[in-house]
Amino acid sequence: MKTGFVIGNDIGGSHITCIAVDPLNHMIIKELRVRNDVDCHGSSDEILGAWTDALAELIKMGGKENLGGIGFAMPGPFDYPAGLAQFRGVQKFDSLYGINVRDELSRRLALDRDIPVRFLNDATCFAIGEAWLGKASAYQRMMAITLGTGFGSAFLKDGIPVESGYEVPESGCVYYLPFGDSNADDHFSTRWFIKRYKTLTGKDIQGVKEIVEEAKTSPVARSIFTEFGNNLGNFLSPWLNRFHAGCLTIGGNIANSYSLFETPFKSALANNTCYTEVLISELGEYAAIAGSARLCDDSFYSKLPFISNK
Repeated sequence: MKTGFVIGNDIGGSHITCIAVDPLNHMIIKELRVRNDVDCHGSSDEILGAWTDALAELIKMGGKENLGGIGFAMPGPFDYPAGLAQFRGVQKFDSLYGINVRDELSRRLALDRDIPVRFLNDATCFAIGEAWLGKASAYQRMMAITLGTGFGSAFLKDGIPVESGYEVPESGCVYYLPFGDSNADDHFSTRWFIKRYKTLTGKDIQGVKEIVEEAKTSPVARSIFTEFGNNLGNFLSPWLNRFHAGCLTIGGNIANSYSLFETPFKSALANNTCYTEVLISELGEYAAIAGSARLCDDSFYSKLPFISNK
Protein backbone atom coordinates (compact mmCIF):
# COMPACT_ATOMS: atom_id res chain seq x y z
CA MET A 1 0.00 0.00 0.00
CA LYS A 2 1.26 3.46 -0.88
CA THR A 3 1.85 6.00 1.85
CA GLY A 4 -0.47 9.01 1.85
CA PHE A 5 -4.15 8.39 2.37
CA VAL A 6 -6.78 5.73 1.80
CA ILE A 7 -10.50 6.25 1.42
CA GLY A 8 -13.08 4.63 3.65
CA ASN A 9 -16.67 4.51 2.43
CA ASP A 10 -19.95 3.95 4.21
CA ILE A 11 -22.66 2.85 1.80
CA GLY A 12 -26.22 3.57 2.88
CA GLY A 13 -29.51 3.19 1.09
CA SER A 14 -29.71 6.92 0.45
CA HIS A 15 -26.11 8.11 0.53
CA ILE A 16 -22.40 7.43 0.22
CA THR A 17 -20.00 8.94 2.74
CA CYS A 18 -16.33 9.00 1.78
CA ILE A 19 -13.62 10.07 4.24
CA ALA A 20 -9.83 10.03 3.95
CA VAL A 21 -7.84 8.06 6.49
CA ASP A 22 -4.11 8.27 7.25
CA PRO A 23 -3.27 4.60 7.85
CA LEU A 24 0.29 5.14 9.04
CA ASN A 25 -0.65 7.60 11.77
CA HIS A 26 -4.00 5.93 12.51
CA MET A 27 -5.90 9.14 11.88
CA ILE A 28 -9.26 9.90 10.30
CA ILE A 29 -8.83 13.05 8.22
CA LYS A 30 -12.27 14.51 8.91
CA GLU A 31 -11.74 17.59 6.76
CA LEU A 32 -11.35 15.37 3.69
CA ARG A 33 -14.95 14.21 3.48
CA VAL A 34 -17.58 13.91 0.75
CA ARG A 35 -21.19 12.83 1.15
CA ASN A 36 -23.47 12.36 -1.85
CA ASP A 37 -27.11 11.39 -2.10
CA VAL A 38 -27.78 8.08 -3.84
CA ASP A 39 -31.05 6.64 -5.11
CA CYS A 40 -30.79 2.97 -4.18
CA HIS A 41 -33.68 2.27 -6.57
CA GLY A 42 -31.96 3.96 -9.49
CA SER A 43 -30.30 2.35 -12.50
CA SER A 44 -26.87 0.77 -12.14
CA ASP A 45 -25.35 3.70 -14.02
CA GLU A 46 -26.99 6.20 -11.67
CA ILE A 47 -25.81 4.40 -8.53
CA LEU A 48 -22.28 3.75 -9.76
CA GLY A 49 -22.15 7.29 -11.13
CA ALA A 50 -23.04 8.77 -7.73
CA TRP A 51 -20.41 6.64 -6.01
CA THR A 52 -17.81 7.53 -8.65
CA ASP A 53 -18.54 11.25 -8.39
CA ALA A 54 -18.08 11.23 -4.62
CA LEU A 55 -14.85 9.27 -4.82
CA ALA A 56 -13.48 11.39 -7.65
CA GLU A 57 -14.12 14.56 -5.65
CA LEU A 58 -12.31 13.23 -2.60
CA ILE A 59 -9.41 11.86 -4.67
CA LYS A 60 -9.01 15.31 -6.21
CA MET A 61 -8.98 16.89 -2.76
CA GLY A 62 -6.25 14.56 -1.48
CA GLY A 63 -4.27 14.20 -4.68
CA LYS A 64 -4.50 11.07 -6.81
CA GLU A 65 -0.76 10.51 -6.51
CA ASN A 66 -1.23 10.07 -2.72
CA LEU A 67 -4.05 7.53 -2.93
CA GLY A 68 -3.21 4.16 -1.41
CA GLY A 69 -6.51 2.34 -1.74
CA ILE A 70 -10.29 2.41 -1.35
CA GLY A 71 -12.37 0.38 1.08
CA PHE A 72 -16.13 -0.05 1.36
CA ALA A 73 -18.37 -0.85 4.31
CA MET A 74 -20.98 -2.49 2.10
CA PRO A 75 -24.34 -4.01 3.05
CA GLY A 76 -25.17 -7.44 1.73
CA PRO A 77 -25.85 -9.61 -0.05
CA PHE A 78 -22.47 -9.06 -1.68
CA ASP A 79 -19.54 -11.28 -2.69
CA TYR A 80 -16.95 -9.29 -0.76
CA PRO A 81 -13.66 -10.84 -1.93
CA ALA A 82 -14.82 -10.79 -5.55
CA GLY A 83 -16.36 -7.31 -5.38
CA LEU A 84 -19.53 -8.68 -6.95
CA ALA A 85 -22.96 -7.22 -6.17
CA GLN A 86 -25.61 -9.81 -5.32
CA PHE A 87 -28.43 -7.52 -4.22
CA ARG A 88 -31.79 -9.09 -4.91
CA GLY A 89 -35.03 -8.91 -2.97
CA VAL A 90 -33.70 -6.43 -0.40
CA GLN A 91 -35.40 -3.30 -1.81
CA LYS A 92 -32.14 -1.54 -2.61
CA PHE A 93 -29.43 -1.64 -5.26
CA ASP A 94 -31.26 -4.35 -7.22
CA SER A 95 -29.99 -2.88 -10.48
CA LEU A 96 -26.40 -3.72 -9.48
CA TYR A 97 -27.08 -7.46 -9.35
CA GLY A 98 -24.29 -9.38 -11.10
CA ILE A 99 -22.06 -6.33 -11.59
CA ASN A 100 -18.44 -6.40 -10.45
CA VAL A 101 -18.37 -3.15 -8.52
CA ARG A 102 -14.59 -3.26 -8.04
CA ASP A 103 -13.94 -3.46 -11.77
CA GLU A 104 -16.52 -0.79 -12.59
CA LEU A 105 -15.24 1.74 -10.09
CA SER A 106 -11.60 1.08 -10.96
CA ARG A 107 -12.41 1.69 -14.60
CA ARG A 108 -14.51 4.79 -14.00
CA LEU A 109 -11.87 6.32 -11.74
CA ALA A 110 -8.99 5.23 -14.01
CA LEU A 111 -7.15 3.74 -11.05
CA ASP A 112 -3.71 2.19 -11.37
CA ARG A 113 -3.77 -1.59 -11.16
CA ASP A 114 -1.90 -1.55 -7.86
CA ILE A 115 -4.60 0.49 -6.07
CA PRO A 116 -6.72 -1.95 -4.06
CA VAL A 117 -10.50 -1.58 -4.00
CA ARG A 118 -11.90 -3.81 -1.26
CA PHE A 119 -15.22 -4.59 0.40
CA LEU A 120 -16.55 -5.99 3.66
CA ASN A 121 -19.95 -5.97 5.34
CA ASP A 122 -20.80 -2.86 7.30
CA ALA A 123 -21.19 -4.47 10.74
CA THR A 124 -17.76 -6.10 10.51
CA CYS A 125 -16.22 -2.84 9.30
CA PHE A 126 -17.75 -1.13 12.34
CA ALA A 127 -16.13 -3.70 14.62
CA ILE A 128 -12.75 -3.45 12.87
CA GLY A 129 -12.81 0.33 13.15
CA GLU A 130 -13.64 0.18 16.86
CA ALA A 131 -10.90 -2.40 17.51
CA TRP A 132 -8.39 -0.30 15.54
CA LEU A 133 -9.15 3.29 16.58
CA GLY A 134 -11.82 3.03 19.27
CA LYS A 135 -11.88 2.18 22.97
CA ALA A 136 -11.99 -1.52 22.11
CA SER A 137 -8.34 -1.29 20.98
CA ALA A 138 -7.39 -1.98 24.61
CA TYR A 139 -8.98 -5.45 24.47
CA GLN A 140 -7.71 -8.64 22.85
CA ARG A 141 -11.18 -10.10 22.39
CA MET A 142 -14.24 -8.03 21.61
CA MET A 143 -17.75 -8.35 20.30
CA ALA A 144 -19.43 -5.47 18.49
CA ILE A 145 -23.10 -5.02 17.71
CA THR A 146 -25.01 -2.41 15.74
CA LEU A 147 -28.58 -1.68 16.71
CA GLY A 148 -30.71 0.01 14.06
CA THR A 149 -32.87 -1.09 11.15
CA GLY A 150 -31.11 -4.45 11.54
CA PHE A 151 -29.04 -6.25 14.16
CA GLY A 152 -25.39 -6.46 13.10
CA SER A 153 -22.59 -8.23 14.92
CA ALA A 154 -18.97 -9.32 14.74
CA PHE A 155 -16.45 -11.05 16.99
CA LEU A 156 -12.79 -9.99 16.83
CA LYS A 157 -9.62 -11.45 18.29
CA ASP A 158 -6.50 -9.28 18.07
CA GLY A 159 -8.43 -7.04 15.68
CA ILE A 160 -9.24 -9.86 13.23
CA PRO A 161 -12.81 -11.14 12.70
CA VAL A 162 -13.55 -14.65 13.96
CA GLU A 163 -16.28 -16.30 11.90
CA SER A 164 -16.07 -20.01 12.65
CA GLY A 165 -15.47 -22.43 15.49
CA TYR A 166 -17.23 -23.24 18.74
CA GLU A 167 -16.84 -19.75 20.22
CA VAL A 168 -18.96 -17.88 17.65
CA PRO A 169 -22.07 -18.45 15.54
CA GLU A 170 -21.60 -19.03 11.84
CA SER A 171 -19.99 -16.02 10.12
CA GLY A 172 -19.98 -14.19 13.44
CA CYS A 173 -23.60 -13.22 12.83
CA VAL A 174 -26.26 -13.43 15.54
CA TYR A 175 -29.21 -11.82 13.74
CA TYR A 176 -30.63 -15.12 12.48
CA LEU A 177 -30.39 -16.99 15.81
CA PRO A 178 -33.68 -17.93 17.46
CA PHE A 179 -35.08 -15.67 20.14
CA GLY A 180 -38.59 -15.37 21.50
CA ASP A 181 -41.14 -16.31 18.89
CA SER A 182 -38.83 -15.67 15.91
CA ASN A 183 -35.20 -14.54 15.67
CA ALA A 184 -32.82 -11.97 17.14
CA ASP A 185 -33.15 -9.53 14.25
CA ASP A 186 -36.87 -9.23 14.91
CA HIS A 187 -36.27 -8.38 18.58
CA PHE A 188 -33.20 -6.15 18.53
CA SER A 189 -33.97 -3.69 15.77
CA THR A 190 -36.12 -0.63 15.15
CA ARG A 191 -39.09 -2.66 13.97
CA TRP A 192 -39.35 -4.39 17.38
CA PHE A 193 -39.74 -1.02 19.07
CA ILE A 194 -42.40 0.03 16.56
CA LYS A 195 -44.30 -3.23 16.94
CA ARG A 196 -44.04 -3.30 20.73
CA TYR A 197 -45.19 0.30 21.03
CA LYS A 198 -48.18 -0.47 18.83
CA THR A 199 -49.06 -3.49 20.97
CA LEU A 200 -48.93 -1.53 24.24
CA THR A 201 -50.49 1.74 23.12
CA GLY A 202 -52.45 0.99 19.95
CA LYS A 203 -50.62 3.87 18.24
CA ASP A 204 -48.30 3.94 15.25
CA ILE A 205 -44.89 5.60 15.31
CA GLN A 206 -42.09 6.07 12.79
CA GLY A 207 -39.07 5.16 14.90
CA VAL A 208 -37.28 4.87 18.23
CA LYS A 209 -36.72 8.62 18.64
CA GLU A 210 -40.43 9.13 19.32
CA ILE A 211 -40.39 6.56 22.11
CA VAL A 212 -37.28 8.21 23.58
CA GLU A 213 -39.15 11.50 23.79
CA GLU A 214 -42.18 9.86 25.39
CA ALA A 215 -39.97 8.04 27.89
CA LYS A 216 -39.33 11.37 29.61
CA THR A 217 -42.88 11.29 30.96
CA SER A 218 -44.43 7.93 30.02
CA PRO A 219 -43.98 4.79 32.17
CA VAL A 220 -45.18 2.71 29.22
CA ALA A 221 -42.46 4.07 26.95
CA ARG A 222 -39.83 3.50 29.64
CA SER A 223 -41.05 -0.06 30.11
CA ILE A 224 -40.31 -0.79 26.43
CA PHE A 225 -36.65 0.09 26.92
CA THR A 226 -36.54 -1.95 30.13
CA GLU A 227 -37.89 -4.98 28.28
CA PHE A 228 -35.46 -4.41 25.41
CA GLY A 229 -32.43 -4.16 27.70
CA ASN A 230 -33.38 -7.27 29.65
CA ASN A 231 -33.93 -9.29 26.46
CA LEU A 232 -30.68 -8.08 24.90
CA GLY A 233 -28.65 -8.98 27.97
CA ASN A 234 -30.15 -12.45 28.19
CA PHE A 235 -29.55 -13.06 24.50
CA LEU A 236 -25.95 -11.84 24.34
CA SER A 237 -24.63 -13.26 27.62
CA PRO A 238 -24.00 -16.83 26.42
CA TRP A 239 -22.07 -15.65 23.37
CA LEU A 240 -20.04 -13.08 25.28
CA ASN A 241 -19.09 -15.76 27.80
CA ARG A 242 -18.38 -18.38 25.18
CA PHE A 243 -16.09 -16.01 23.28
CA HIS A 244 -14.49 -14.71 26.49
CA ALA A 245 -15.08 -11.19 25.21
CA GLY A 246 -13.24 -8.51 27.15
CA CYS A 247 -15.61 -5.87 25.88
CA LEU A 248 -18.82 -5.37 23.98
CA THR A 249 -19.02 -2.26 21.80
CA ILE A 250 -22.49 -1.03 20.90
CA GLY A 251 -23.20 1.23 17.94
CA GLY A 252 -26.10 2.13 15.66
CA ASN A 253 -28.92 4.62 16.15
CA ILE A 254 -30.55 2.74 19.02
CA ALA A 255 -27.28 3.05 20.98
CA ASN A 256 -28.14 6.74 21.39
CA SER A 257 -30.85 5.68 23.83
CA TYR A 258 -28.52 3.45 25.87
CA SER A 259 -29.20 5.33 29.11
CA LEU A 260 -32.80 4.11 28.92
CA PHE A 261 -31.91 0.41 28.78
CA GLU A 262 -28.45 0.35 30.43
CA THR A 263 -29.60 -0.75 33.89
CA PRO A 264 -31.79 -3.71 32.85
CA PHE A 265 -29.20 -4.70 30.24
CA LYS A 266 -26.35 -4.83 32.73
CA SER A 267 -28.55 -6.56 35.29
CA ALA A 268 -29.35 -9.28 32.76
CA LEU A 269 -25.65 -9.72 32.00
CA ALA A 270 -24.84 -10.02 35.70
CA ASN A 271 -27.68 -12.50 36.26
CA ASN A 272 -26.05 -14.65 33.58
CA THR A 273 -22.64 -14.31 35.25
CA CYS A 274 -21.40 -12.23 32.33
CA TYR A 275 -19.02 -9.44 33.30
CA THR A 276 -17.92 -8.22 29.89
CA GLU A 277 -17.13 -4.49 29.80
CA VAL A 278 -19.79 -2.55 27.87
CA LEU A 279 -18.64 0.32 25.66
CA ILE A 280 -20.77 2.73 23.65
CA SER A 281 -19.15 3.74 20.38
CA GLU A 282 -17.58 7.19 20.43
CA LEU A 283 -16.49 6.95 16.80
CA GLY A 284 -20.07 6.73 15.56
CA GLU A 285 -20.21 6.76 11.76
CA TYR A 286 -16.42 7.01 11.64
CA ALA A 287 -16.06 3.45 12.96
CA ALA A 288 -17.26 1.76 9.75
CA ILE A 289 -15.28 4.31 7.71
CA ALA A 290 -12.09 3.47 9.61
CA GLY A 291 -12.78 -0.26 9.34
CA SER A 292 -13.29 -0.10 5.60
CA ALA A 293 -10.11 1.95 5.18
CA ARG A 294 -8.22 -0.71 7.16
CA LEU A 295 -8.99 -3.18 4.36
CA CYS A 296 -6.39 -1.41 2.21
CA ASP A 297 -3.59 -2.68 4.46
CA ASP A 298 -2.37 -5.83 2.70
CA SER A 299 -1.00 -7.44 5.86
CA PHE A 300 -4.31 -6.94 7.66
CA TYR A 301 -6.49 -7.92 4.70
CA SER A 302 -4.58 -11.17 4.19
CA LYS A 303 -5.62 -12.28 7.69
CA LEU A 304 -9.35 -11.95 7.10
CA PRO A 305 -11.22 -15.28 7.32
CA PHE A 306 -12.39 -15.35 3.69
CA ILE A 307 -8.82 -14.67 2.50
CA SER A 308 -6.77 -16.76 4.92
CA ASN A 309 -9.01 -19.81 4.49
CA LYS A 310 -8.33 -20.01 0.76
